[in-house]
Amino acid sequence: MSELERLLAAKEIVVTCGAGGVGKTTTAAALGAMAATRLGGRVLVLTVDPARRLATAMGLEALGNVERQVPLDARGELWAAMLDTKASWDDLVRSHAPDDATHDAIIANPLYQNITGKFVQSHDYIAMERLYELHASGTYDLIVVDTPPTRNAIDFLQAPERMAEFFRSRFLRLLITPYRSRLVNLASRPFYTMADRVLGSQFLEDIAEFFVLFQSMYDGFVERARAVERVLHDRRTSFVVVTTLESTPVREAEFFIEALAAEKLHLGALVLNRVLPEYLNDGPAAGVARRLCADHETLAAALPPELGDRDDVDRVLRELGESFLNFQVVAKREAEQRAELTVGPEVVASVPYLDSDIYDIAGLLEVGAALWR
Repeated sequence: MSELERLLAAKEIVVTCGAGGVGKTTTAAALGAMAATRLGGRVLVLTVDPARRLATAMGLEALGNVERQVPLDARGELWAAMLDTKASWDDLVRSHAPDDATHDAIIANPLYQNITGKFVQSHDYIAMERLYELHASGTYDLIVVDTPPTRNAIDFLQAPERMAEFFRSRFLRLLITPYRSRLVNLASRPFYTMADRVLGSQFLEDIAEFFVLFQSMYDGFVERARAVERVLHDRRTSFVVVTTLESTPVREAEFFIEALAAEKLHLGALVLNRVLPEYLNDGPAAGVARRLCADHETLAAALPPELGDRDDVDRVLRELGESFLNFQVVAKREAEQRAELTVGPEVVASVPYLDSDIYDIAGLLEVGAALWR
């Protein structure tokens, strides 16, 4: 059993993080596919990234909030879902509202759809709610989470506490005070006068009503936020940072590794994607390349004429040698970057450049096999 396989076998939640464009979604899907194939059980890959890359990687036409099984000839089952913010907020209100009247009033509020779609932390908070709900259901043995690009993933992790802080904030109290009581003290009167002039009294009343109703669910929000934090810090949860060995993604990976350490969250693995092959750092191979560059004319003359025009053969030999040596420079730089990044994670896995994009299960399993090695 490989180190990465042992890691996944011991976890119930694996959160993949990384900069945009480093293959994070493909990695998450490949981890899920390999876990279902090698470990068995029920595995869910959940993407909270608004981009629709996961469905493409799994060869599916579309994904939504409801989990969908992915056809896979394996010991276990592979499922996939993509966060639907609006549907998840509706489910949240349904579960936390103290009664049907409050639930109906929130859903009917004219600002509800706009606020749940655009409210600061809305997407991040509801993503954590959905993850917690799926994990608490016990339906899946392993949940692999595909997060938004790195710095947004920090917001994703901190969203529950930020949402709780918002409901405790002075700004929110200022908004809802006139709705609770028409008596406005002299200190706060300028705020309401200006807000009324800019936003309009009906807008203020609608938004105040919305948050008054939401505050009836405050205890449920805070309790759930604490429960989510406990799940993230639980020994059964681990994080996988995905990066390429280019300078910008490496800086993002370093940032997130440091952030995980600061939050005291478990860094289980570092995945290096699109890595040049090891043979480029091979000394004897480099010697062959240098000989091609130095003796290309002699070598071309010694080859059978059936290969083609001697000048063409000469040009190809020279280009091959120069290309190998150029790639070797990049491979050495990658090896240095890798050495700097391997401090911290329990597992470091590499995925080589592939000939084509990943658009089906076969491709995911190919990536997964490279990860497992």
